[in-house]
Amino acid sequence: MSENSRSLEAGLLLNKNQNDINECRITAVVLFSTFVSVCGSFCYGCAAGYSSVAQNGITTDLGLSVAQYSMFGSLMTFGGMIGAICSGKAADLMGRKGTMWFAQIFCIFGWLAIAFAKDSMWLDAGRLSTGFAVGLFSYVIPVYIAEVTPKHVRGAFVFSNQLMQSCGLSLFYVIGNFIHWRNLALIALIPCALQVVTLFFIPESPRLLGKWGRDKECRASLQRLRGDEADVSQEANSIKETMILFEEGPKSRVLDLFQRRYAPSVVIGVGLMLLQQLSGSSGIIFYVGSVFDKGGFPSSIGSMILAVIMIPKALLGLILVEKMGRRPLLLASTGGMCFFSLLLSFSFCFRSYGILDELTPIFTCIGVVGFISSFAVGMGGLPWIIMSEIFPMNVKVSAGTVVTLANWSFGWIVAFVYNFMLEWNASGTFLIFFSVCAGGIAFIYAMVPETKGRTLEDIQASLTDFLQ
Repeated sequence: MSENSRSLEAGLLLNKNQNDINECRITAVVLFSTFVSVCGSFCYGCAAGYSSVAQNGITTDLGLSVAQYSMFGSLMTFGGMIGAICSGKAADLMGRKGTMWFAQIFCIFGWLAIAFAKDSMWLDAGRLSTGFAVGLFSYVIPVYIAEVTPKHVRGAFVFSNQLMQSCGLSLFYVIGNFIHWRNLALIALIPCALQVVTLFFIPESPRLLGKWGRDKECRASLQRLRGDEADVSQEANSIKETMILFEEGPKSRVLDLFQRRYAPSVVIGVGLMLLQQLSGSSGIIFYVGSVFDKGGFPSSIGSMILAVIMIPKALLGLILVEKMGRRPLLLASTGGMCFFSLLLSFSFCFRSYGILDELTPIFTCIGVVGFISSFAVGMGGLPWIIMSEIFPMNVKVSAGTVVTLANWSFGWIVAFVYNFMLEWNASGTFLIFFSVCAGGIAFIYAMVPETKGRTLEDIQASLTDFLQ
């Protein structure tokens, strides 16, 4: 009997080790699927950087005022807000791949409308359409990556979303200094076309297929992602059991999110998105040239410096997210943003009183580069990683919609009022951003859990049980 027990234990241990090996395997299909999905993130980065480098050309050629250009710049975030409302439901009805295709229709139309715009109406329509597309991308891309990658590298792979945004942003910060704004809009069509074609060659999310009740396709998708030799039965069964559990419960509605058991997840998800936007990130990134000009630093040189630094910083974040974990990296990133916001506030304050005038351009450059670099390392991508991890499948649609809507709503407000705030009081503007970041550090320390190395089901169960 003891011999049989030992054999059984040995067999269970062997199965467990085999499953661990399967979970740790990173296949070419996982890498390619991630690359294809983050082509949409690259489009997002191009759109975010466009408004900064195209400002002088567009205002000169089309005769736009500061208010009109602020409207143009902010319409991307307003479009993102509309896209956010549809994102969760679209991703569930059309699938993750179908939603990315759907988003590219609006992205391509938007860039064409901007490239051939003769007046502000077509310019605004194009920006709004592009914004709607990136609003869909901002939800579906991190969710898709989180659902197809092994747990031990999930954070790094989802962070590639932020890395590719930084790549698109850096590219446009560089070439935007030399290329006419109309040609720049046409160049932005290249990653759009690349994603449209390559989406045909990647699998759908196995968790979504499981939710749809297509068990055979779910297993086939898992097999492609984990490799032909991998035993995916345990992972497939875990997905199936989770889906059965959720299907037995009530259907997801936005009002369900106000239940006590979802309170920690909602507070964390929405809180991080508000912190990301109210810290001033959208305004600084969209109109970085205005900040450099305000501080007396050449905007073309400043944009080039940012372009050189942003990709290595985002790469650093991609490496550290699985080394340090989500929570420490968030604290470090927000702390850096806090410090550099305060530096910019003091710099503009001294300039207004004629103190240290010759040092203000240097402080401005250090402050802007430091703020955006700190943002790129953590706060830029980590809220989306955590959002994709903390919500159970039964409320992921409504929760994802609410969280993404919160992000884009406040992003639109910040992007629209930023230029006016800068004209009102540059020092006061960055002092407000400093206060938000300081409050964000306390929020992260008190509320945000560590999710590194844990399965999605484990994270969601622990948060659901948090108040019980």
